[in-house]
Amino acid sequence: MKWKRKLILGGIAFLSFFSLLTFVAIFIADDPSSSSSTGIELKESSLSVSQDTLKYRSFVEKYAKKQHIEDYINVLLAIIEVESGGKLPDVMQSSESKGLAPNTITNPEESIQQGVAYFAELVRSAQTLEVDEQSVIQAYNYGGGFLNYVARNGKKYSLELAESFSKAQATGQRVTYKNDISIPKNGGWRYNYGNMFYLLLVTQYLETSSQKFNDKTVQVIMDEALKYQGYPYIFGGSNPNTSFDCSGITQWTFQKAGITLPRTAQAQYDIMDHLPLSEAEPGDLIFFHSTYATADYVTHVGIYVGNMRMYHAGNPIGYTDLNSDYWQQHLIGAGRIKK
Repeated sequence: MKWKRKLILGGIAFLSFFSLLTFVAIFIADDPSSSSSTGIELKESSLSVSQDTLKYRSFVEKYAKKQHIEDYINVLLAIIEVESGGKLPDVMQSSESKGLAPNTITNPEESIQQGVAYFAELVRSAQTLEVDEQSVIQAYNYGGGFLNYVARNGKKYSLELAESFSKAQATGQRVTYKNDISIPKNGGWRYNYGNMFYLLLVTQYLETSSQKFNDKTVQVIMDEALKYQGYPYIFGGSNPNTSFDCSGITQWTFQKAGITLPRTAQAQYDIMDHLPLSEAEPGDLIFFHSTYATADYVTHVGIYVGNMRMYHAGNPIGYTDLNSDYWQQHLIGAGRIKK
């Protein structure tokens, strides 16, 4: 591949839908994929949990404290929003976790007590299995067997793992399932077991309150970048008024730290010292080819944040997992500002 060929268009198009963000990294401490969920907040935007859900906050707090999972209060509220919108008596749809038929529980507080206890059980199981916390959220829908499945397959959640687990359980049977999350990913279907998009459904209501890095320059870059988490991808976008494309957000955020980057992904690649992804550090840029067409030039760029995760202008802007088959297939490598 001739990565030095110039890309004259401003930015690139990105068609793959997967980010945590959407979610992509919602669990943070020193990095977006650490084991602590401190700092998870509910979104305050058009996509926020309803007042019907928020009225149950006191019950969620009460039982989360009893189960010693206070860090997950906002996650639990997001689960309520997905399960019932706060409008059903079995508000957390937790009857089945108690071995009962669906909607057997008719008291919202009892539903929350059971749902929180079940979620806490999953958290403890995940800790024993050394499985990440994204998998815990998905397991609330799938059951604890999913945690064992993840433990046998790398110990980290991915949409591919959620899909393959559901496919096996449903023996390949598909059903129509159309919404704003499923349609961009596969046109609007899921396997007929649980919901393979469950993590994405829950985390669309969540965002991180902060992101901690040891390097002050990287901290400035990411503090700025996180202001635009959830913004749409806009081809040619280069500022908050228009939103951003991939090279637009890297140029904008690096400028906030006093670093001037060229406008396009190719031009940014050209000024970097190049290194393999295995040697990347937070603040390095990650480059890709052929993300919207077969091409012998750089077509996408994102900011490496550690632990095989990247923050980038996907659709929407947010985090994504570099372990996914998609990114591995299009990966060129990392780039570091020349000293």
